[in-house]
Amino acid sequence: MTDSSPPIRRLADWDHDALTALADEYDTPLYVTDLDRVAENYARIDDAFEGIECMYAAKANTGQAVMARLLEEGATIECAAAGELHRAVEAGADPNTLQYTATNPPARDLDWVVDFWETDAPKLTVTIGATDTLDRLEARGFDGRLAIRVNPGIGAGHHEKVATGKDAKFGIPHEAVPDVAADAAERFDLVGLHAHVGSGMLTEEDLDAHRRALARVADCAAAIEAEQGSGALEFVDVGGGFGVPYREDEDPLDLDAVADYLHETFADVEARLKAEPGRYVVADASLVLTEVNTIKEAPDAYVVGVDASLATMIRPAMFDSYHPIRNLSAYGNGSAVTGPDATDRDAIPASVGGPLCTSADVFCTDRPIAEPRRGDLLAIGNTGAYGIELANQFHSQPKPAEVGLAAGEVSVLRGREGYDDLLHHERLR
Repeated sequence: MTDSSPPIRRLADWDHDALTALADEYDTPLYVTDLDRVAENYARIDDAFEGIECMYAAKANTGQAVMARLLEEGATIECAAAGELHRAVEAGADPNTLQYTATNPPARDLDWVVDFWETDAPKLTVTIGATDTLDRLEARGFDGRLAIRVNPGIGAGHHEKVATGKDAKFGIPHEAVPDVAADAAERFDLVGLHAHVGSGMLTEEDLDAHRRALARVADCAAAIEAEQGSGALEFVDVGGGFGVPYREDEDPLDLDAVADYLHETFADVEARLKAEPGRYVVADASLVLTEVNTIKEAPDAYVVGVDASLATMIRPAMFDSYHPIRNLSAYGNGSAVTGPDATDRDAIPASVGGPLCTSADVFCTDRPIAEPRRGDLLAIGNTGAYGIELANQFHSQPKPAEVGLAAGEVSVLRGREGYDDLLHHERLR
């Protein structure tokens, strides 16, 4: 990697003048995605994880431009739903390189996936997380490549809602995996194990839990190899969840240290290692631009109303997540004399929220921000992971537009929805 791709991209590092020009041309709220940064982030983790195949976990951001760029960089794609498989193929993925990780898959998903396997993807890998799914696949005539998702009983991550390693919803309990593997090997082409401990792992506590959870997965793999013989497993997929620093005072993840303990944990396992970074690849490659439309100086709050909402970016409402916010109108790109942070506005405690009729529609509360004024342009950072992916039409809000940056060029990745789009699939009677 080069010095031009630092492991942290702070909100202040974006070109403020260029962002202001984008807001003027494409209106707000607006997602801005730097596709070059997506490629840089993938290359950084792929370099650090030498000897480990790095797939991309599509659920973080299934944008066609994002996946197409990662395919150009040599990534393969892991999909958590049938629709993601469809999107990956439409983005240019070779169907035979895809991995499908099913969680309680609906019948229509399994019907589509088995048909896809029969007609287009004989080397598709299907990962199951329940013994029921083995029977459901067999009933549909599937006898192809299969992996088993292990529930290690230990979770980690930035929020309890994403600590999947200890949630019974996900995977086969690790104690039962060897027996399930023996059954699966008789009915399918058993090729691997899979585990995902949690999302947004960044602290030492998170990484310690990750190590302990993966040690149980390694035990499962070793037991299967001992029982079924050499070559019983082609791979062990350790999942993703590698965190990024959302807060300004957080340090980046030490990828080399993570790679070291992954190799150490599976040193006695013959199968090769795979990983599924998602958030790490896309989080800091996007931001949301939003315009201030209302200022309310209440007795106990300085309320800043903006045109973005939880329909634009739901993570703060859904996960109580922190996203940096910067008043671009108060800062310029600066010069060698003044610097990028020069401003004559004092930072004041501000609560930033959108136009929806719920107290959950807030991006921050009492956060020091260079004094916002009506008409100012704010940037909400680190929105590339689960930002546009979770955009919705609550309160009949049309979904925002998205523009992409690559090699100095700007392109429209998603057009802005209008009110007619809200009714596209709806019928009066």
